[in-house]
Amino acid sequence: MENNAVLHIGNVESVRGRIVEIRVSKSKNSPHLLYNGQIVKGISVGNYVKICKGFEELIGKVDEEYITEDKLISQKEYKQGKAKIKRILRLSLIGYFENSNFKQGVKELPLIENEAFLLTEGEINKVHNFIKEIDGKLDDKLEIGVLSNETGTPIGIGVNSLFASHIGIFGNTGSGKSYTLASLYHKLFKEYGDKSGFKKNAKFLLIDFNGEYSKGNAITASKKVFTLNTNLELEKIKLENKLPLGNDVLFNVEFLSILADATEKTQKPFLNRTVQLYKKVNKKENPINYFKGILKNQINGLLLMSDKEKAYQIIDYCEQVIDYYGSIELKRRFFEELDWQNTNHHFYRKSLSPMRQLTIDEIKDTHLYKEAENYQFPSNDIDIIIHFLYVQLINDLIINKAKNDHIIPAINKLKSKASSLQKVIDFDSSSNSVFAEDRNLCIIDLNNCNLDIKKIIPLLVGKHIYDVHKKEREMKEGGYLNIIIDEAHNILSYTSQRESETWKDYRLETFEEIIKEGRKFGVFLTIASQRPSDISDTIISQLHNYFLHRLINNRDIQAVERTVSYLDKVSFDALPILPTGTCVLAGLSAQVPVIIKIDEISKGYEPFNKTIRPTDYWGDGNDTQNTEQTGISSQDAEIIDKNNDVLPF
Repeated sequence: MENNAVLHIGNVESVRGRIVEIRVSKSKNSPHLLYNGQIVKGISVGNYVKICKGFEELIGKVDEEYITEDKLISQKEYKQGKAKIKRILRLSLIGYFENSNFKQGVKELPLIENEAFLLTEGEINKVHNFIKEIDGKLDDKLEIGVLSNETGTPIGIGVNSLFASHIGIFGNTGSGKSYTLASLYHKLFKEYGDKSGFKKNAKFLLIDFNGEYSKGNAITASKKVFTLNTNLELEKIKLENKLPLGNDVLFNVEFLSILADATEKTQKPFLNRTVQLYKKVNKKENPINYFKGILKNQINGLLLMSDKEKAYQIIDYCEQVIDYYGSIELKRRFFEELDWQNTNHHFYRKSLSPMRQLTIDEIKDTHLYKEAENYQFPSNDIDIIIHFLYVQLINDLIINKAKNDHIIPAINKLKSKASSLQKVIDFDSSSNSVFAEDRNLCIIDLNNCNLDIKKIIPLLVGKHIYDVHKKEREMKEGGYLNIIIDEAHNILSYTSQRESETWKDYRLETFEEIIKEGRKFGVFLTIASQRPSDISDTIISQLHNYFLHRLINNRDIQAVERTVSYLDKVSFDALPILPTGTCVLAGLSAQVPVIIKIDEISKGYEPFNKTIRPTDYWGDGNDTQNTEQTGISSQDAEIIDKNNDVLPF
């Protein structure tokens, strides 16, 4: 009775579905109440309200309040003006208490004149208790921060509820989204990093576009980092900084399609025929002799051809195979020896009559044929697959199976990327895993890569490890894979103009498959981005948990509103004004949306993305770099220097 007297705030005045209006008692309009010797905040927007309906206790959150005239007061009675005003709270029902536990959802609706109460501290803690039972076992707790408006109230979430889900972290630059990402995974590795089961069964791949997590001990010291670089010469790149994917990515139709930006209808079937040709050649007892035989048969067909335009195209392609490096001047010597007879439409030897077509023996005596007999496979796999592509194209042209204009763009795209791909991928590796045996966090640093590689590698590696993981799950249970993509708008954007529509569709479909089907294979996606409006709606709508930092752009706010169904009005309205380091937590791991301040990361484990203070470097006597002002400890600076990485200032 004492609790009811103090915490009672009013009665239900109207019920419109989940929206309930409470008439506040005149005595409960003060900002604070005194309860059991403690100061309790009075009711206001953002607070929770308990509505008692018999033995049921329904919980709502105040979205807004307003005042109106109380028309039930008699006009004949003399009253002060304020006595005629009543205060109304408009709230949304979010859950109920059952067996002393808070349950999310609407069980039933209140009745008019049901009493409403403030929640006690214990009841508020129950609402904010996000640790659930999963299969009869209480989930492990991971504290990630404190309530923003009540800094003494820690917020913990279930490890399984969060990390066995797809996670989205969104916020403008400087709002703290990268810090939140680092904090979540730093706490996870701090808690489980030394456990043998975690090392054996859990794998994490982090795509780092800006080099924020690869340097020093960011997130954890136990990590494998690939610092990819397309700006250096090939000879200067260390083997350990190349992705050990082996040649599977070249002789696999799906991966080859990614590398060549292949179209679905014409170029991908051609690539499939090329891969089949490669497999057929390599099954032979002597692959090089078999390949030479194919070349010589094609030269026979070329020199007996009656179509001049097609013949000249094939000569160009033969040059790309036999004289790939341009050392023997194949084409010049070809036309010194042979010419085309326009009347009878055939090649002839210049030393003989123009009317006489070449015989088989004369073809074997040509320079082109002899060079084909001397052919050797190139030293690297990417040049080998390019040769096979040209040979398959020549074969398709001879039998009229393909048109040059449809196929050659795919070959040219692969050739244009060949140099960069050799700098970032170890095609000779016998391993096809990017994970080290004793380190289950792999970070791929793309900061020093060109745009083509930044676009290709996340898709290539993501699909590769996803396919490998699915096969491993067929043999054993318990395997867990988390693909983390920072600055995800770089590869998950549906508005990018840097690529064809076909390639864009293929890229999005690949990651949409992972986010829609990956859960059943133990594969989960974590994405962080400053432009949620650029990311595919399908991907955002499939996320289970959201950490929403400050968003100012209207399109970004509308994208969140359109796809995130967990947000209440108060949390949504707070997005443009959230302070740095503070975010809205919403989703399946949190029973109600809450605004939290993310815990600070232990010194030395923060991401390397602090904003520079220019005035620290504009004074006198600042010729040497102050590592403390950059946010990099002397120990981390030493590590960076050893890795030959560039310091940020």
